[in-house]
Amino acid sequence: MSIDRARKVASLVAVAALGLVAVYAPGRLAARRADPPAEVIPTQVRDPWLWQATVGQHPVGPASVLFFTAQTRYFESTGVVVGRDGGYRLLPISVGEGHGLLSPDGRWYLRPGQGSMIDLRSGDDRRTHRPRLDPLAWSPDGKSVVATRANDDDVITYGPDNQPVNDPSKPDDLLILDPWSGTERVLPIGTFASHSRAAWSPDGSLIAVTGWVDPAAEVAQRERLVVADPGGGVRWQVELGDRRGLAGRAAWTPDGRRIALLAYDGCVLRCADLAESLRRSWRIEFLDAATGRPVGDAIPVNGSAVEVVAWRDGEPVVEQQSIEEDEAERRTVLTEVGAGGREQVLVTAPNGVSDLEVPGDLLARAAFGGPEPRPSPFAAPPWLYATLAVPSLLAALVLVRRLRRRAGGR
Repeated sequence: MSIDRARKVASLVAVAALGLVAVYAPGRLAARRADPPAEVIPTQVRDPWLWQATVGQHPVGPASVLFFTAQTRYFESTGVVVGRDGGYRLLPISVGEGHGLLSPDGRWYLRPGQGSMIDLRSGDDRRTHRPRLDPLAWSPDGKSVVATRANDDDVITYGPDNQPVNDPSKPDDLLILDPWSGTERVLPIGTFASHSRAAWSPDGSLIAVTGWVDPAAEVAQRERLVVADPGGGVRWQVELGDRRGLAGRAAWTPDGRRIALLAYDGCVLRCADLAESLRRSWRIEFLDAATGRPVGDAIPVNGSAVEVVAWRDGEPVVEQQSIEEDEAERRTVLTEVGAGGREQVLVTAPNGVSDLEVPGDLLARAAFGGPEPRPSPFAAPPWLYATLAVPSLLAALVLVRRLRRRAGGR
């Protein structure tokens, strides 16, 4: 190779290395696709690359799916956002932080207990309301959130006679929250030690809430269901017992006439082991939304039912998990279920995924059946490209220096 040609090669290597940093610098990493973003839910999501960029480093825009997995470089539960253009980004959460909620338009991620929301379009984590509030469900119009506030004392305080002077287990408050302004008001539905789930009716005129009325009921897992007006009036309430609970944020049928429950047969508290608890048999039952009385036939659900997330052609779509004892081997899917045990898998997640979140606007349209996007290995943080570029630059400089020495020695 001639000296001039070698110099050209070295220059090309240096330019390529600099180009990597320039192209993928912060704010420049955008999916270069000819097609517009697909307003559909992908049929399958996959584990991200270990070096996948976060939403704060390179925003991906409104989500089509959000799932949580430990198969990331953080080696603990981490959110993975799949954008509507198919891009994958990590959404790190704090140790001990629960899983939050996507807004109905998929743009905002409401963090539980943190008092903030992450704008998936810009990547900003904005403090919008006070902390220690756990969101249960967005309203259908995306303007309000029903949330629960724990009032428990952090520690027990004892007086001179060694008797506790405070109550560490105080009733929780149920709130209607405006997550942008931070305004909140208590929804009076009676005394509850804590709340477990909530669901808005399709038109937003009613809220169904479940929880435990006192600590003893919480220990025994005996829940109460209350249906109330967001303005504060209780319509009816019913005791669900220890093997039934609200089916999830999409518990109301699309016509608003029934409320779905998840019920199971099997051990409650005295399970011999994890395997026995995983062998519970699940079904979906229904209550009349006007009276709270049982109505209709139950629908069996295979595997472990987590939540009803949507309705498709009048049939419930359920988040299910397989029953492997090892969490890393469990498979999470969204499945349409029907009478007679009929099932159709709509979305499949990798093994080890603990939760699947889909924004309400896509669920309301039952926009399933999208493509299967794969995470791009090039959607990486800037520091990775800088790390890769530096050795290339050094190699180019060394090559040029050697060529100059050879030329000078002739």
